[in-house]
Amino acid sequence: MQWQLRGDRPIYQQLMERLTEQIVSGQLGAGEKVPPVRELAAEAGVNPNTMQRALADLEREGLMYTNRTSGRYVTEDKMMIQKVREQIASDRIAEFLAGMNQLGFTEQEIVTLLEKRGKEGSGNGNEK
Repeated sequence: MQWQLRGDRPIYQQLMERLTEQIVSGQLGAGEKVPPVRELAAEAGVNPNTMQRALADLEREGLMYTNRTSGRYVTEDKMMIQKVREQIASDRIAEFLAGMNQLGFTEQEIVTLLEKRGKEGSGNGNEK
């Protein structure tokens, strides 16, 4: 797991985003046990209190829950995970479109570029 944290935003928010991405991508599956706070903090190179805050916020959002006797788990609510996944995708698409509009591309030009890129393949090994 790669943690790339930047100084432009609060670290705990970046941790939340990364963990959320792991959940919606299936790296952390529905109902799966989450590694202990200290282990995650060491892996990310952050203070355990910062990681604890991120995990607690994910619990408040419903993406995780704690079983007092056995630790923290990813929610088993697959519909919720899908909803979060779609929201992230929608946000990323909006950011992409805003950036392309700033570059002066029209909607049709963007579609043409995407179609061309799709035919060429993305080159990152994730083509299906």
